[in-house]
Amino acid sequence: MTAQPSVVVIGAGLAGLACATRLLASGAEVTVLEARNRVGGRVEGGHLADGTPIELGGQWLGPGQNRMYELVADLGLETFRTWNDKGRMVIDLRGRRTTMRSHKGAVPRLSPFALADLGQGLARFTALSSRVDLRRPWESPDAHDLDGQTFETWIRRTLRTPSGRAYFRIACEAVFSADSTDLSLLHALFYSHSGTDLETLLATDAGAQQDRVVGGSIRIAEAMAAALGDRVRLGEPVRRIEHDTAGVRVETRTGTVVTADRVVVTLPPTLAGRLEYAPALPSWRDQLTQRVPAGSVIKCYAAYDHPFWRDAGLNGQAASDRGPVKVTFDNSPPSGTPGILMGFIEADDGREWARRPEQERREAVLACFARYVGPQALTPVQYVERDWMAQEFSRGCYGAHFAPGVWTAYGHALRTPVGRIHWAGAECSPVWNGYMEGAVRSGETTAAEVLAAG
Repeated sequence: MTAQPSVVVIGAGLAGLACATRLLASGAEVTVLEARNRVGGRVEGGHLADGTPIELGGQWLGPGQNRMYELVADLGLETFRTWNDKGRMVIDLRGRRTTMRSHKGAVPRLSPFALADLGQGLARFTALSSRVDLRRPWESPDAHDLDGQTFETWIRRTLRTPSGRAYFRIACEAVFSADSTDLSLLHALFYSHSGTDLETLLATDAGAQQDRVVGGSIRIAEAMAAALGDRVRLGEPVRRIEHDTAGVRVETRTGTVVTADRVVVTLPPTLAGRLEYAPALPSWRDQLTQRVPAGSVIKCYAAYDHPFWRDAGLNGQAASDRGPVKVTFDNSPPSGTPGILMGFIEADDGREWARRPEQERREAVLACFARYVGPQALTPVQYVERDWMAQEFSRGCYGAHFAPGVWTAYGHALRTPVGRIHWAGAECSPVWNGYMEGAVRSGETTAAEVLAAG
C-alpha cells in the first residue's frame, strides 16, 4: 500500500476543516494551523446578553447547496426557515416606499416602463451569465470583452430607467458587498451563474437566504473541528512557507514549525499573498493576489423584546437605495423571541461608515431600521455589530471580487498548485463561489487533488 502524504492545512474555516476531514478519512496525517483563537473563519458565532445565539458572519443555506445540507444532517444539526412566508418586504427606491411579497421572481411595484426595463435587464443578464464557463471563466465566449468592463458600465448601457439601474446596483452591493464600479462584468456573470442565477442569490424562499442553522452556522465548524481533535491548533498565524521538491516547512508567528509533504492554503487570495514564500511564488500567482480584494461590510444587529414588525404585516426584509443600511432581514431565532433585525452596511457605505464612531454608526443603523419597520426600531434592548474589514485575518467579507481584466489575465493561477502548495477556499470553487457551500466543496476537491498527487 502507498503511504498517504502528511499535510499542513492553513486556516480552520469551512474550507480548511472540510479539506482536513477528507484527508484524515483517507489516512493522511493532518495538521491544521489557525491564526484566530477560534475556528470558522468568516463564519463566526456570538450571543446576545440573554444568551440568544447570533451569527456575526456567514449564515444562510439555500436550494442547490446540497453539500451543506448533507453536512448539517451528518453532524446532527437542524435548519429552520428565514422568516419570510408571512408579511411583506419593504421596498424603498428613489424616495418611494412600497411593499411586496419576497419570493423568487418577485419584482417591486414600478411604473410599466420601469418594470419592462428591469425585466429586459434581468433577461439579458441571465442569458449572458448562463454562457460563462464556471471552471474556466476566462475561456467563455467574449470573455475579454466582458472582463474589460465594469458591472456598472453594463448597467448604464443596458438599463434605461433610474429604478432599473438602482435595482442592479443594490443587488451588486447585497451580493458582493462591493460597488458595481469595483468588479468586472465577467465576474458578476460568473458569480451569478455559480450560484444558479442572480435572482436565486437575491431571494429568500427558493433562494440563497432560505434557511439557517439552529443555534448558528458556527456549530458546523465547531463540530468538524471537534472531530479533528488536537490536529487543529488555534492561535498560530502562519508567517512563512518554505517549499521544495522534498516537502514543505511551515512557520508561524509564535515560532511553531511544522514539516509535511504538502500544504493547503485556504486563506482568501489577498491574505494568502501576504505570507512569505521561499522560494517566492511565480509572478502570475503573486500578481493575482494583488488584484482580488475582499468586499467591504459591517454586519449590524438590533434586538427587541419581540418582532414587532410582524404585527404590522412586515417580514423584516427591506431593500433600499438609501443607506447606510440598504438591506435588512428578520434574524430572530425559531421561537421568534427576542425579535432581531439584521442589516448590512456594504460597499462604499461600509468603507465610509467604518471610519465613523460606533455610536454614530449605531444611530444611523437604527434610523434606517425605523424607516423600514417603524419608530419602535429606535429603542432596541441591545445593538451588536461586526466590522469584517477590521478583522485582521479576514480584512473584509463576504468574499473576494475580481476587478476588470483579472479573470482573463490571471484566472488560470487561482486554483493551480505551485509545486507542493495547493489552494482552497470559497473563492476557489466553481460552484457556489463565495458561499459556505463553495468553501466546503473547494476543501474537499483540494483534498482529493492532494491525495492524487501523493
